[in-house]
Amino acid sequence: MDLDEVKLKMAKAVDFVKQDLATIRTGRASTSLVENIIINAYGGTTKLKVVELAQVAVPDSQSITVTPYDQSIIGDIRRDIEAANVGFNPVIDNQVIRINVPPLTAERRMEYVKMLHRRLEDGRVKVRQVRHEVMSEYKRSAEEGNLNEDERERQEDELQKLTDEMMERIEEIGKAKEEELVTI
Repeated sequence: MDLDEVKLKMAKAVDFVKQDLATIRTGRASTSLVENIIINAYGGTTKLKVVELAQVAVPDSQSITVTPYDQSIIGDIRRDIEAANVGFNPVIDNQVIRINVPPLTAERRMEYVKMLHRRLEDGRVKVRQVRHEVMSEYKRSAEEGNLNEDERERQEDELQKLTDEMMERIEEIGKAKEEELVTI
């Protein structure tokens, strides 16, 4: 397997971690907290994300506004945001859904930090899984005689360096998010 291809697979795992961590509340309002919630719109015939049905904005650090493109589904959007169990109580105000983001308690922040560490470990596992698949491929190639021992070791070393680099990126993302979580 080409090292660029491996790097791409590992980078996808890192991007997944980044997107996954964006959904963890930090006490500040962010569009990522609601934009990927699935809404059963138009009588349950269509399932779309909030961001596909409405404009999501953050007017200040403690609130989110959701302005539906089609006002007939404003009730569906409010209902499904509330049902998503993300701790928000959306309120319809004229043509806009307003969501107040309450400040996090110290206990809740620690729960989020634990969740953060679990999600970071999931990302590390994905990167290690890619490494394991490629290592197995190298071993198979060596056993078939397509790769000599020195070449295999060189490729394994390059793969390990790439894996270490991706793990470092995951750690940096995690540290930044944890800093965000514990800062009041």
